[in-house]
Amino acid sequence: MFSLKKLFGKDDKFYDLLEAGADEAKASVSLLEGYLEQLYKTGKAPENLDEFMQSRRAEKRIRNLVLEELSRTFVTPLEREDIEALSVALYRIPKSVEKMVERLSIYPGRVPHSAFQRQSELLKLAVEAVVVMVRQLRSGTNLEKIRPATDRLHYAEGEADRVMFDLLKELYRGPYDAKELVILQEIYELAEQSVDSCRNAGNIVVQIVLKHS
Repeated sequence: MFSLKKLFGKDDKFYDLLEAGADEAKASVSLLEGYLEQLYKTGKAPENLDEFMQSRRAEKRIRNLVLEELSRTFVTPLEREDIEALSVALYRIPKSVEKMVERLSIYPGRVPHSAFQRQSELLKLAVEAVVVMVRQLRSGTNLEKIRPATDRLHYAEGEADRVMFDLLKELYRGPYDAKELVILQEIYELAEQSVDSCRNAGNIVVQIVLKHS
């Protein structure tokens, strides 16, 4: 059957913007990786957080561009609410990363190396899976094509939950005073929220694929 959506929905600008949003999310996670590496080597949190702020602002600009294009485009290649929801989900990744780094930058104690290293590895795995999934949307993909990335994302989420439980158990049983416990728990939860933000973005991609398969 003749489809107006196929005729008028060939503009790639929305795919370009969503892919740019996914790439910016990945860039924020790479910045976090470098930040933690410097923190572990020097034992002191870097004071300059400008790069994280710029990454979050860049993601926000992309989200705003998506909204602008939606307002002036009659027919879109994907449903409007899906495009908007995915752009918001992608924005939340660098936003949560920035919050985590802000807390780390003012934490007066020594940051547990192994704890954040594992969370950072899982976040990197999750955001890389999201990038792959978002890029597949352009080709009108199906579930089988994104399944390997979806599996990696689910693994990262499940492993992050397990790591979080182990970290909390160590906090509650370890030699931490009340102030340290509260601060570290908040930072651990922000790291887990970053992985959850990746999961939310991935879930939206899956929903889009199911609608168009």
